[in-house]
Amino acid sequence: MHTPHDPYVRVRGAREHNLRGVDVDIPRDALVAFTGVSGSGKSSLAFGTVYAEAQRRYFESVAPYARRLIHQVGAPKVGEITGLPPAVSLEQRRSAPTSRSSVGTVTTLSNSLRMLYSRAGDYPPGAARLDSDSFSPNTAVGACPECHGLGRVHRTTEELLVPDPSLSIREGAIAAWPGAWQGKNLRDVLDALGYDVDRPWRELAPGDREWILFTEEQPVVTVHPVRDADRIQRPYQGTYTSARRHVLHTFADSRSAALRARAERFLVSEPCPACGGSRLRPEALAVTFAGRTVAEAAALPLTALAELLTSGPDGEPARVLTEDLLARVATVTELGLGHLSLDRTTPTLSSGELQRLRLATQLRSGLFGVVYVLDEPSAGLHPADTEALLVVLDRLKAGGNSVFVVEHHMDVVRRADWLVDVGPGAGEHGGEVLHSGPLADLAGVDASVTRRFLFGGRAPVRRERRTPSGWLTLGPVTRHNLRELSVELPLGALTAVTGVSGSGSGKSTLVGAITPELPDVGRLVTVDQKPIGRTPRSNLATYTGLFDTVRKLFAATPGARERGYRAGRFSFNVAGGRCETCQGEGFVTVELLFLPTTYAPCPDCGGARYNPETLQVRYRERTVAEVLDLTVEKAAGFLADVPAAARSLRTLLDVGLGYLRLGQPATELSGGEAQRIKLANELQRERRGHTLYVLDEPTTGLHPADVEVLMRQLHGLVDAGHTVVVVEHDMDVVAGADRVVDMGPGGAEEGGRVVAAGPPETVAEAVGSRTAPYLAAALRGGGPAGGAQPAGPPPPGAGGQAAVS
Repeated sequence: MHTPHDPYVRVRGAREHNLRGVDVDIPRDALVAFTGVSGSGKSSLAFGTVYAEAQRRYFESVAPYARRLIHQVGAPKVGEITGLPPAVSLEQRRSAPTSRSSVGTVTTLSNSLRMLYSRAGDYPPGAARLDSDSFSPNTAVGACPECHGLGRVHRTTEELLVPDPSLSIREGAIAAWPGAWQGKNLRDVLDALGYDVDRPWRELAPGDREWILFTEEQPVVTVHPVRDADRIQRPYQGTYTSARRHVLHTFADSRSAALRARAERFLVSEPCPACGGSRLRPEALAVTFAGRTVAEAAALPLTALAELLTSGPDGEPARVLTEDLLARVATVTELGLGHLSLDRTTPTLSSGELQRLRLATQLRSGLFGVVYVLDEPSAGLHPADTEALLVVLDRLKAGGNSVFVVEHHMDVVRRADWLVDVGPGAGEHGGEVLHSGPLADLAGVDASVTRRFLFGGRAPVRRERRTPSGWLTLGPVTRHNLRELSVELPLGALTAVTGVSGSGSGKSTLVGAITPELPDVGRLVTVDQKPIGRTPRSNLATYTGLFDTVRKLFAATPGARERGYRAGRFSFNVAGGRCETCQGEGFVTVELLFLPTTYAPCPDCGGARYNPETLQVRYRERTVAEVLDLTVEKAAGFLADVPAAARSLRTLLDVGLGYLRLGQPATELSGGEAQRIKLANELQRERRGHTLYVLDEPTTGLHPADVEVLMRQLHGLVDAGHTVVVVEHDMDVVAGADRVVDMGPGGAEEGGRVVAAGPPETVAEAVGSRTAPYLAAALRGGGPAGGAQPAGPPPPGAGGQAAVS
């Protein structure tokens, strides 16, 4: 029996995902690091068990009626948890992106700034005082009526809608029209209206061209289709819609990302002519503070906004409001985000930046006795900015809170008071707590993969630098903060592009200038961490094409041939072979009214996804559902003699994904896992000729042991004659590159230049580079112990600027 003052969170019998009945004691009021290789189960313990249980208990205290209005998570699979305080989760997942969500709305700084302009702004003579909502582009009283508070308007032109005026309408001159029957219908309606659809577009009268493309009229006319020999088509009433109206309607209202992307090709976006892009009504823009409108103040970097606030008018309202704003701004800039502006939209932020903004909000909240559960807070951070993060974590703990971090960055782990190491491997090879205690005690745990990276100096990075087979010239590039920048990248080599974390040093902008059209690029492959699919129907097997091979194998079995089953019968996405009760999902949704929506295995197929008739067909004594349930590792043995499957499975094993199940839904995969699946998909292709691979921070979210596996593959690609360019913050990866291009020296206006370029040894000695001291430490062997600065002078402004270009 534990006392009410028991200082530990005690978890008993945790079985979430791959956890094997885990029992662990975690101290409160401490900085606790959860470590382990990717897929070991550390997130299942920290988020899926500890945080999920805290959230469930909180929801139980909420009135049943209100509970229906909140998205709830189900109860975690755990025997018992005692000593658990309320918890706050700060994950890197982002909600649905919207251009109305910004730095100001996430941090609530916009509310304070609007209040300042409402109460202490300089109004024009005779102007009525406005309330704070009038200074928001997200309210009806504040938004510009022309652009509805978005700041931009979309328009189209004849040149975009009709790219080839030598064609007639019947030949497809209006490229923006939909395809298939809908496009033919619009053409037939125009014909019925009396327009010549067979004359070349350029020969039509200007007035006719204008009406066809831009009219707001929607006339209805009787259409008499041309009779086909094999079928009778009756006359019908057709409605005409102009090309512009169709494009704007599709772009605004279609739920299909593909259709919206197609419509966007025929549109140009430009600042709203009414508000000049400020998003506000004229009445709000007439009010100033220290000579600036609220839109101008919101566009300033936070460091410049702080200076503006100190130069405002006197008076008690102004003093009280500016003091509060300055304190809030200081919290954000301490996290290395001083280069961001309040109007910066959240979809343009990295996941690491977004998490630190939420962290800044929590710092100001003054909560006490809370468990903060953080998902890799150092992800996407330059080593120089990690120190600022550690200070903030210490402040959260000093405020009387417990801080639990799932982390791969060893400098952050070294600062923890307590370490929970999960493993030893990934997936079914993990799920055990190898160590829970002080960091030093991990040294005696032989099964821990983390131990090797946490203790002692690493061997100095020694790799013979490759001789380039040629050079790729980028630029001159002028975009964002890059001004006429030209850079040479070696072909047949691995190049690391470095620079301070954050939107501003210019790393991603520079790499984004690599296009297939450039000479000597050959084939261009960009491998990012975006999901491989957004629904549970998309999985590892479907994305890699492996499932096509599996379905063909089942279709070729005697049992399938006897029943007349083709390969389509073994798909869970179409009617025929799938279980119709769950539509091939494998589970059904159970609405419990006042309790969280839960998902239960389908009562008919038991989670197998297929109907009984399909499951009667076996390949080597396994049903198709059982094959989908195999891990990559087991499937590699099961399908070893099937060349098409063996090649795909071998590349997945090579990138360290042997623990994933073939049918594992895309929604359960991390960004790092998704990126490695994409890389494996590329590696399995038969490559002819030169390929240039671009990877943006490929090691984000990976344990150092997984980084080694990934880098072996990337170096293997280069050894095979290809070119690899990585944007990277991991100094061990950078130290192993053939060439380094260091961008900076700072972020935003202080960035956009090449500070140093050359072999890692040369860049490590560069004066004025914030990367150099950390790269030098990696080249010597091992990073700084205890999160301390590396030997040598600290880079100027370390811990200042931050986040991702």
